[in-house]
Amino acid sequence: MMILATNWINASLIALVSIMLVFTVLVLLIFILKLFGVIFRDKKAAVVMSAPAGASSDEITDEEVAAIAMAVNLFFNRHDEESDVLTFRQNHDVSAWQVRNIHKPL
Repeated sequence: MMILATNWINASLIALVSIMLVFTVLVLLIFILKLFGVIFRDKKAAVVMSAPAGASSDEITDEEVAAIAMAVNLFFNRHDEESDVLTFRQNHDVSAWQVRNIHKPL
């Protein structure tokens, strides 16, 4: 009997309003993103136009080559050569609490 007690007009009105609200917000987001694109494209064009005429963006300077070479070197040589010898330091100041754990069977 709960189905008969539901006010279907109000339920359909709430569903219609919520769907319209979602689509309205989506359309507003599209316009906001397009506006950001226009704003940042204009700033980028202004920066490109203000560059000196003699400098070419295709040329790489010596400092950039050195930075790239150093980055590649650090990337591929992350670990130094390690020997196969393990070194253990012996601590002769062992307390009674540590002696109990040292002689425990594994």
